[in-house]
Amino acid sequence: MQALLDVILPVFILIGAGYVATWRKVFPEQAVDGLMYFTQTFAVPCLLFRAIWTLDLEGSFNAGLLISFYTGSITGFTLGLLAGRFLFKRDWEDSVAIGFCCLFANSLLLGLAITERAFGADALEANYAIIAVHSPICYGIGITAMEIARAHAHGASAAALPGKVLRAMLHNALVIGILLGAVFNIFSIGLPGPVENALDMMVRTALPAAIFGMGGVLMRYKPEGDLRIIAFVCAVTLVLHPTITWTLGTSFGLSVDEFRSAVITAAMAPGVNAYVFANMYGRAKRVAASSVLIATALSVLTTWLWLALLP
Repeated sequence: MQALLDVILPVFILIGAGYVATWRKVFPEQAVDGLMYFTQTFAVPCLLFRAIWTLDLEGSFNAGLLISFYTGSITGFTLGLLAGRFLFKRDWEDSVAIGFCCLFANSLLLGLAITERAFGADALEANYAIIAVHSPICYGIGITAMEIARAHAHGASAAALPGKVLRAMLHNALVIGILLGAVFNIFSIGLPGPVENALDMMVRTALPAAIFGMGGVLMRYKPEGDLRIIAFVCAVTLVLHPTITWTLGTSFGLSVDEFRSAVITAAMAPGVNAYVFANMYGRAKRVAASSVLIATALSVLTTWLWLALLP
């Protein structure tokens, strides 16, 4: 119960504050869009740049950690894709969007915030290792699968596929922040003191602003229809993914910090990017929106249970 009060509830109270403020029109929807644009395009990329720049790359990128987490992610995507097509009888493009909901855990806004509150800022290295490759892996899989499905549906050539995927990745601000951080880290590039201080000021705004804005975004999502698919997405993301990560993490003998970070991150609801992806392609938008909203609400309890089980 103490974990629920001290760790989980503050994060979800901040989400709820954004939700209520937007619902009651104290915080207008245009302001939500502006806040999310600021956090996703500037503050969070700065956070990721700062984290990767100062990360011990050799020590943090444990193959067992990444295999434990991403085996669960990719299994979720595969099950979502196949269930969408053969169990729920959606076309392949809708099925890719459903698979993406099962793939893209909210590793940053929820996973990072909850791990920090539960175990402290010093326990985040494994989180940053997962986050460093999260957008490249997830968007790489999602965009590639969607473009293949579209090419198949419309009889188009797949020759332009690598270029489309690469362009989409390099236009993603989160990916740019990660890549720049890696370059600065590898080549030991420094920043002048005033610039680094300004960067730190930006970084401190990232998570609280993004979490508050996430509440405003969730207010727009109305859970309606497709309840069987939404229940499936919730089961995969909140139960199956962390179970796979737990099992593999135990097999690989991850350290306590790595194990905690991997399981907590795997136990997160689909991120808002699941809806962004669906909206980008105009596919399964209602499923994505409702899955993000309902799974985020359910994760208050499921995260508490996973925290209680962790060493």
